[in-house]
Amino acid sequence: MIYLDNNATTAVDPEVCDAIHASLKRETGNPSSVHLPGRKVKEAIDRHRRSVADLIGCRPEEIFFTSGGTESNNLALAGAAAAKGSGHIIISAIEHPSVVNVCRHLEMRGFRVSQAPAGPGGVVDPEGIVRALRDDTFLISVMHSNNETGVLQPIDDIAALSRGRGILFHTDAAQSAGKTSFTVGRDVDMATIVSHKFYGPKGIGALFIRSGTPVNPILFGAGQELGMRPGTENTGGIAGLGKACEIAVRDMQRRITRTRHLRDLLYHSLQSRLPDASINGEASPRLSNTLSLRIPGIHGHHLVESLKDEVAFSAGSACHAGLASPSGVLKHMGLTDEEALSTVRLSVGKDDTDADMVTAADLIAGAVSALRRNPPKLT
Repeated sequence: MIYLDNNATTAVDPEVCDAIHASLKRETGNPSSVHLPGRKVKEAIDRHRRSVADLIGCRPEEIFFTSGGTESNNLALAGAAAAKGSGHIIISAIEHPSVVNVCRHLEMRGFRVSQAPAGPGGVVDPEGIVRALRDDTFLISVMHSNNETGVLQPIDDIAALSRGRGILFHTDAAQSAGKTSFTVGRDVDMATIVSHKFYGPKGIGALFIRSGTPVNPILFGAGQELGMRPGTENTGGIAGLGKACEIAVRDMQRRITRTRHLRDLLYHSLQSRLPDASINGEASPRLSNTLSLRIPGIHGHHLVESLKDEVAFSAGSACHAGLASPSGVLKHMGLTDEEALSTVRLSVGKDDTDADMVTAADLIAGAVSALRRNPPKLT
């Protein structure tokens, strides 16, 4: 099996596995306890918090551990809304469902939400954000990189315009933190970090909240995480996230260079076999590992299904797997229904090989030829 679905999730790095095992074996106390076993765990959590902070360029006390990206996005948006009480929120039209659906919930509670468009290249224009502003806008949320296309967004520009108007800015960096050079800089107020997107364990993530940012908790219990995220800490998961961040800092440039080489080799190998295939967002800055490929004459889900035991990849976003409807992200980029449905997402990982790319291209091209000769009915 060749695994090309690293934007859905990555394999846990062996060093991370070792860190998790060591934590579960040695750090047995409750970090809220004052006795020695509890203090040892709290000290370990504080070390891992510093590792996460080092990855994105913030202070350790600005990192709050969560169960993952969905909870972090919920805490950022719903927490800021709870602190504000009413008003207007702007998101981009290409956000992940864990942002979009929080906003739908907030609309039912009386908040107003606008979507700023993405252009044909998949990039959100800061001027579109400006046009959507209202007098009561208090929060803007735009992802750092898109999970389907890998297109990078002009976060620095959008965050700066938000700061200049006294508006909070959040970015969902689930696909960026640990994979590309992402820092919160001076103007990002909140940022979502997801462990399992960069070789850490599932079920753990973090939210950066800049000191002084008005955010209320959305869960209620004891005082863990300064009261922002109550519940006994997932010490093994936190150890894994911390180690994943340390490795990412150490290996970032090597990973970027390697995955860009693999991605481009995969594309050129495919294009030599399927000359009518094209990249969505090709002219835009993109993640080094992500290839959103449009292949005319086939249905992306059928291609995924036909190779499910040989090559692992997705039709559009993994969060939409199994749906025979066009990706909203690709539609917002101006693709027709037919073009969007013919798209697959191939996302390479640090441990893939050159031979994997060539073999995958052969298998995909063969499956495309078979589907074009005998296309199954759409469902």
